[in-house]
Amino acid sequence: MESSHALPVKPLPRVLAGTRRAGRASGAVLPGLAVAVAVALPAAWLSRLVPTVGGPVFGIVVGALAGALLRRMAPRGTAERLRPGFAIASRQVLQASIVVLGTGLSLSDVLRVGVGSLPVMLGTLAMALLGAWAVGGLLGVHSETRLLIGVGTGVCGASAIAAVTAAVGAAEARVAYALGTIFTFNIAAIVLCPPIGHLLGMSQEAFGLWSGTAINDTSSVVATSYSYGTEAGQYAVVVKLTRSLMIVPICVALVLWRSFGRRAQDARQDESAGRRIWRAFPVFIIGFLLASAAATYDAIPASWEPALPVISTFLITLALSGIGLSLKFSKLREAGPRPLLLGAILWAAVGATSVGLQSITGQL
Repeated sequence: MESSHALPVKPLPRVLAGTRRAGRASGAVLPGLAVAVAVALPAAWLSRLVPTVGGPVFGIVVGALAGALLRRMAPRGTAERLRPGFAIASRQVLQASIVVLGTGLSLSDVLRVGVGSLPVMLGTLAMALLGAWAVGGLLGVHSETRLLIGVGTGVCGASAIAAVTAAVGAAEARVAYALGTIFTFNIAAIVLCPPIGHLLGMSQEAFGLWSGTAINDTSSVVATSYSYGTEAGQYAVVVKLTRSLMIVPICVALVLWRSFGRRAQDARQDESAGRRIWRAFPVFIIGFLLASAAATYDAIPASWEPALPVISTFLITLALSGIGLSLKFSKLREAGPRPLLLGAILWAAVGATSVGLQSITGQL
């Protein structure tokens, strides 16, 4: 006897159509994603040989070169067929990398740094963001490029650029310019900061605070501060992790600002403010906060801890490989040297602000 509560069954043609659509979608994405992985693997290997450069920078450089070769040598239309996979790498994989990044950032680290270091961190962040807006405007640098260089200088280099790119969908050429600028001044910091620290007679803690707030990428902070001393290195890493937390409010503020700006141009005035905030809030930021909370309360198995930073770095490298593969050098030439000049001015201003605030607060 047939049950009156039988579950509804979709017609077979509809099921088959849905399966075919899913198959076509995966078929469109997988080739490009596979190429991005093929670029990311040697980029990750190169970063082990030259750790001060880092996988993300190698990823976008190798990706850009590989993309140029594909467009020149592959059969016509190949690059366009691979583009959906590149887009997945540069968006969804990028967002996943930020979530995994949160597992290495315990919220309790903020408390260990102490209230005394917060004026220096907040002051240098304000200098980077306001300086990028003001100086970049005077130089005629595109607003997206200004934003990326500002957060890269003020927060944590490639990771901050990746997070903001995931939040606002910045153009590939502007991401490449920002990463190139940040990389240039990371190398300058490794060479110049230790001698300047000795010249100024900085203590281990003072140099750790300075390098943690004035140098961009974590790898460069570690290389620079540990060359000054073990105590400086340990303090700089904690400062750097705490500084990285600013990714969250910056990304949320950017997404909300852009979302409300777009809504204002639409006719959807009946939508409540709460619903607009929920629609605008980036899911990957929620994941980042949950991952950080898990790290804070020791909810992550100890056996996973060595692998998670490696996974996060590789995912960022994969994402930036996808961005590099989509990049066209003609777009870079259009911007000229002005972004690099902006990065130089911000780097010097943030370093001087950090020293000045330490002097004012008695930490130098």
